[in-house]
Amino acid sequence: MMPSRTFPLPSPVDVRASLTPLVVGRDATIRLAPDAVVRAWRTPAGPATLCVRVAGTSATAEAWGPGADWALEQAPAFVGAEDDATGFAPAHPLVRRAHRRRPGLRFGRTGTIADVLLPTILQQKVTALEAVRTWMRMVARWGEPAPGPFEDLRIAPAVDRFASLTTYELHRLGVERRRAVTFIDASRRMGRLEEAAAMTADDAFLRLTALPGIGPWTANLVLRTACGDADRVEVGDFHVPNLVAWNLAGEARGGDRRMMELLVPFAGHRGRVVRLLALEGQRAPAWGPRMTVHAVERL
Repeated sequence: MMPSRTFPLPSPVDVRASLTPLVVGRDATIRLAPDAVVRAWRTPAGPATLCVRVAGTSATAEAWGPGADWALEQAPAFVGAEDDATGFAPAHPLVRRAHRRRPGLRFGRTGTIADVLLPTILQQKVTALEAVRTWMRMVARWGEPAPGPFEDLRIAPAVDRFASLTTYELHRLGVERRRAVTFIDASRRMGRLEEAAAMTADDAFLRLTALPGIGPWTANLVLRTACGDADRVEVGDFHVPNLVAWNLAGEARGGDRRMMELLVPFAGHRGRVVRLLALEGQRAPAWGPRMTVHAVERL
């Protein structure tokens, strides 16, 4: 009999909206529905598959694999039951309306760094399509079937496997040298990087960014998803500053400085505002240069 537990939710959770940031394209490691999630990942206790189903203010979790007990203990935090939105009462009409339309949006935390950091490194300075393609190939080639009864669900490769890769192997998967070096270095130092999951937000940021190749963009995305920090904003993003400037000030273009100025009134929840705008806001007018898709493996 697989281990399971039931736990209360402070309020209903929109599982799909809350956990979509974990999904990398057609990600074989996770399945999402509005009221349920199935995810396979490598916990500190070993591989595990966690299935959480929510119904109103209650959730039921089941788990499989050597890390099942660890995953069950993490389940409430994972789906955002511990996300504290106290004090979030936005005055801006668009943000207030978005918050009202998405009452179930939560910031969950995986409690682990590797499963979030490594795919995020692949997304640095490239299009989502390029990063998705690479991650899917990695999971298909070096991953393995996930514990439990879910057909075609896979668990990502072990960090040791990633650490053994060469830049040439990553080049064949479409990863240029700069990202490849960062990816391999992070894999080899993951023991220290994993400690960030238990640190304060500021200390975790310093630990992550101490590794060459990991800057604020990467660190903030990891802290938002792995640690559930709803104040983290992806500084340095190609699109997000424009999204914020357009929706909060009617300005078609905005850099990082302008974005952070506009987000000052939402301190403590700046990442929450960005996520709400991504879900319910309007896209900034599209003009100017676009990011180009490069088939690195063909170079």
